[in-house]
Amino acid sequence: MEIHCFNDLLEFVKKQPEKRLVTVNGVDANTLEALNQAVELGLVTAILTGDRGKIEQTCSELKIDAGNYDIIHTRSDREAAEKAVELIHEGAADLIMKGMVSTDKFMKVLLKKEFGLVASKSILSHVALMENPNYHKLLLFSDAGVIPYPDLQQKIIITEFLINVSHKLGIAVPNVAVIAPTEQIIISIQSCMDGATIAKMAEHGQIEGGFVDGPMALDVAINRESASIKGFTSPVAGNADCLLFPNIDAANVFYKTNSKLCKAQMAGIIVGAKVPAIVSSRGDSEKTKLNSIALASLIS
Repeated sequence: MEIHCFNDLLEFVKKQPEKRLVTVNGVDANTLEALNQAVELGLVTAILTGDRGKIEQTCSELKIDAGNYDIIHTRSDREAAEKAVELIHEGAADLIMKGMVSTDKFMKVLLKKEFGLVASKSILSHVALMENPNYHKLLLFSDAGVIPYPDLQQKIIITEFLINVSHKLGIAVPNVAVIAPTEQIIISIQSCMDGATIAKMAEHGQIEGGFVDGPMALDVAINRESASIKGFTSPVAGNADCLLFPNIDAANVFYKTNSKLCKAQMAGIIVGAKVPAIVSSRGDSEKTKLNSIALASLIS
């Protein structure tokens, strides 16, 4: 089954066995509201780490039954993060979600070698999924939240992450566009050189599971008319399933422009660890967090 929209995603995940989600310092209203929806829809069962009193108080204010959750009392943000990661390490949880804790504290604990959540040669990367009414299908893109300026080797791994998530969405051979300012191979522009290299590697079978092309300007990747005007012919042109951005600046602006100005539905997860991690921005909506829980549940 191919998933065409977020409603499809939610319906598909509802039919799967519930995943066990541990939320780090889940004391804030925004996180608890999204988590409560996910529990009520049958997507997950929930474990919360954090100050028990604060969690129960917020639940009371939101008229949420705190008895629906397994609450593990902790005395600090760091302790909450460490306890959550420990549960993942022990196999007591399938997914992890950031609540009211800074991303840097969360990531530091996630990367701790003693927990073994990230393999020695792996990396962590942010994968976003977007449903924009102005585009004809769902669109995946990276990296809007973790690696500021990925080098070529990291971009290769991120490309593979995008392809793997696409497969989970039911896309047998996803079209991946390696984004740059132009389709020309310009030696002085690193994104152009990386795009050409990654596309050639895919052509030679060194990156499998998708059709990868680049370098490619954003308009050509997502707009058939632009591709036609520019005379650029490729299965990816105007029909991309995945966008690999050259850096966090471009990807993050794309994420926020679409979510805030275009009112696109979004989801965002971190991949590369033993389990998917949901690390939503403080500015993300409750709906985005619910979508992110569903996406993480799908690929877990």
